[in-house]
Amino acid sequence: MFFTVLITGASSGIGEYLAYEYARRGACLALSARREERLRAVADKARELGSPDVLVIATDISKVEDCERFVKEAVNHFGKLDHLVTNAGVAQIDMFEDCKQISDFATSMNTNFWGSVYASHFAIPHLRKSKGRIVGISSIAGWCSMPRTSFYSASKAAITSFYETLRAELGPDIKITIVTPGVVESEMTRGDFVSKGQMDFVLAESTERCAKAIVDSACQRRNRYLVEPSWARITFLIKVLCPEVLEWWLHRVFVAKRSKKSN
Repeated sequence: MFFTVLITGASSGIGEYLAYEYARRGACLALSARREERLRAVADKARELGSPDVLVIATDISKVEDCERFVKEAVNHFGKLDHLVTNAGVAQIDMFEDCKQISDFATSMNTNFWGSVYASHFAIPHLRKSKGRIVGISSIAGWCSMPRTSFYSASKAAITSFYETLRAELGPDIKITIVTPGVVESEMTRGDFVSKGQMDFVLAESTERCAKAIVDSACQRRNRYLVEPSWARITFLIKVLCPEVLEWWLHRVFVAKRSKKSN
């Protein structure tokens, strides 16, 4: 029996390498992102790596009608859906009080959070039939909120809470793996996310290694949660046990100390 996976944000970064990792395991893939030409390049490589069938669907995941369309196209093409991977995400980096137009930050919520909500809503009836799995890509920023990432962090925290609620609602019919990566090599982290966010000293994990850990977690270990890299769990413990220390350190390292350097 063939295995089908729908991945959002599959044109680059974690989503691209998730496509390759699933392809190595022989999965049929439906790849979704805005950049169709780039998606086709990813699809070609996925076929070379072992995927028997790859469907490319150009999509703006922040639009509910696009999400309905790409789920419908994937199910019509393959006849079923086993895994939905909600990976698409953007990051807008700035100090909250420096923001000139607050509505600009709506992009983070529309893509990161609402895109996951829309895709999940339309996929759930099909995942219920296959007793499938949702793999929701959140972020360590969802619990360790870094300065200059207020809306990115908020969107990722919302994703985590949303999928925890869905897990309770759906019960055993649909399994959910919530993934909280740290800083991972990607187009996003090679841009403003690290430089403007002044996180250039943070070690980024390779995209390939992160993707392998995610697919292992979803397909083999069937984890409820995955923190990757695993050492990042320490930030959660610090936040729970001594949140004031974490907040002091974040302000000192990412705000006060960096402001002195820029001056």
